[in-house]
Amino acid sequence: QVQLVESGGGLVQAGGSLRLSCAASGRTFSSYDMGWFRQAPGKEREFVAAVTRSGGITSYADSVKGRFTISRDNAKNMVYLQMNLLKPEDTAAYYCAASLKVWLPRAPSDYTYWGQGTQVTVSS
Repeated sequence: QVQLVESGGGLVQAGGSLRLSCAASGRTFSSYDMGWFRQAPGKEREFVAAVTRSGGITSYADSVKGRFTISRDNAKNMVYLQMNLLKPEDTAAYYCAASLKVWLPRAPSDYTYWGQGTQVTVSS
């Protein structure tokens, strides 16, 4: 079992940057592909980025490609999401999730464990 706790959200102006962190408990952290999702009010939860168990391969939604970077540190049981050139449409609650499926799953249903979320608000 894995418990996930996100941090690093906040209020930022358009064009600014934020770095989200996700701390994972449990000794099997490196057994999971990890992903970031986001959900805006009234909208479905959507895929943002994912990283393989080793951290060697990443995948991004088209809407964030070139602006966001996902990474992980298995020694520290941490996953990060560096967000640059933020836009008002990036405003959402951001969630960290862990999946036993391979090859960077993108569907929320492919992820077993979820954090409680951290709010990101981008002002124009």
